[in-house]
Amino acid sequence: MESVLSKPVKLVGWSFLSNHTHVVVCLAREPMTTVRELALQVGITERSVQRILSELEEAGALTRIREGRCNRYQIDEAFELRHPLEAGRTLKDLLASLT
Repeated sequence: MESVLSKPVKLVGWSFLSNHTHVVVCLAREPMTTVRELALQVGITERSVQRILSELEEAGALTRIREGRCNRYQIDEAFELRHPLEAGRTLKDLLASLT
């Protein structure tokens, strides 16, 4: 059975959440999601997903763990959100409201 999240997203113009947030939500749901699957789910290019993953990893929001030929992503739920409006909130708080 194919997941709804593995089908390309139909873009609707604008979104309340950033692509970084969309990538984190997808990884919270399925840590073994491939770059290609992330791109389809979020509605962006694979290159954009790779950039976002690198930025999130560099910031410490997630860790890439190599498992054979695949990557698994571990989210640091204690990572504090960066915008002043979300001061004191963590990825765990965000994910609790979105997943």
